Amino acid sequence: MTIATTFNDATVGAALDQAIALDLLKTGSFIDGDWVETSGGATFPVLDPATLEVLCHVADHGAVQAEAAVRAAENALAGWKVTPPRQRAALLEAWCALVERHKEALAEILTLENGKPLAESLAEIAYGNSYIKWYAEEAKRIEGAILPSLVPEAQAIVTREPVGVVAAITPWNFPSAMLARKVAPALAAGCTIVVKPSDETPLSALALTELAARAGIPAGVINVVIGKDAPAIGGVFTGSDRVRKVSFTGSTSVGKLLLAQCAGTVKKASMELGGNAPFIVFDDADLDKAIDGLMVCKYRNAGQVCTATNRVLVQRGVYEKFAEAFAKRAEALKVGHGLNQCELGPLINDASLSKVQNLVDSAVADGARVLCGGTTAEDMPKHYLPTVMTGITAEMQITGTEVFGPVAALIPFETEEEAIAIANSTEYGLASYFYTQDSARMWRVKDALEFGMVGVNTCALGNEIAPFGGVKESGIGREGGREGIEEYLESKYALMAP
Repeated sequence: MTIATTFNDATVGAALDQAIALDLLKTGSFIDGDWVETSGGATFPVLDPATLEVLCHVADHGAVQAEAAVRAAENALAGWKVTPPRQRAALLEAWCALVERHKEALAEILTLENGKPLAESLAEIAYGNSYIKWYAEEAKRIEGAILPSLVPEAQAIVTREPVGVVAAITPWNFPSAMLARKVAPALAAGCTIVVKPSDETPLSALALTELAARAGIPAGVINVVIGKDAPAIGGVFTGSDRVRKVSFTGSTSVGKLLLAQCAGTVKKASMELGGNAPFIVFDDADLDKAIDGLMVCKYRNAGQVCTATNRVLVQRGVYEKFAEAFAKRAEALKVGHGLNQCELGPLINDASLSKVQNLVDSAVADGARVLCGGTTAEDMPKHYLPTVMTGITAEMQITGTEVFGPVAALIPFETEEEAIAIANSTEYGLASYFYTQDSARMWRVKDALEFGMVGVNTCALGNEIAPFGGVKESGIGREGGREGIEEYLESKYALMAP
């Protein structure tokens, strides 16, 4: 393990020291209950995106380790799927308790590798842990059915069985929560799993996996493969006939590729893909409440959220007033290192910075106006300033692209029908939001929006008891709620005659 010895801030070193002391800073893949290091092989650095300091080097594994992890999961499946649901639940509860006990250290690891403010990291740890708790409870509620038989003296029975070995690919923007949201229902259903976390943020996944092992979850039930060769690792997942389901959170383009690859072995698949969320402010809305919601919905994790609003549609009568007040709030956000009580951290890498800047520059060239931001911070070049733009039209590139950055593009509209038409004019259908005090409009617009999730006078969509997911090119399947465990179960029908 190689740890950085120089830091821009002493708090970074202290956070790393705590992770090391608690033995939560892992640098190898976890396969069949063992930590697999490189033994002189390839490694890659994990960076603090705020400073570009090297936090540590981790093993750069690939197809060979992915195959070993799949075999380990297959070998563990026979024992795990017949483990009584109450016992599976107890192990998940023990994991949940350890996550709660170590939440501060887990949050610091998350902030170090992802960059988000520590308060947001703590919230992510709690959010992810709520899924572990929820599915510990759901493990005991997997039910079958006895059907009326159409055959004399026969009994028709439906039982629910685990789908089998699951492969999961998790993103960098919520590396802790997305692992928990996939692993917990899979284990509750009786499946075993192999996870490939993002190479940008592998440390959070590895720390959570260490706690799962400490909780007593058997060897081979959870396996994690880290490496930069995502196509090779993903190819093992999609090509193996041992793997019966793939769960992916990431871009729509990669999701389509994985779906095509899964076709060869006809796997089940869950896909949580890209978004282009509208945020509609009607002229009868409580503007202060709408601005409060938009601040969270746009600038949480520096806008690097699949459910972050991408297009802010404001009715003409309140457009100027709303834009001015919102820009004032955005400009006041504290930008800095996530461990230093900031409100806005860095973008994850240079590619993200370039993408955001190009979208802003293109909009300005097409006639948009920047009210605040529009560039990186002068003394923090990895941080893009909170940005508000007016004069945006539906034809501009920024309205059709998932920005994934702290840029709010404001579009005026005249009528409810126009707002709905603009909102729905996208191939994506993940999250949407609107603010109004008209109760009849709440129901009309909620029904008219072509999105898997709708926030009415709120942006707090995500929680463990509700189904999370989208329609159209934003994905297939749901995570969370009762629907979440269904993704990991198959129905078996038996007609039993005497």
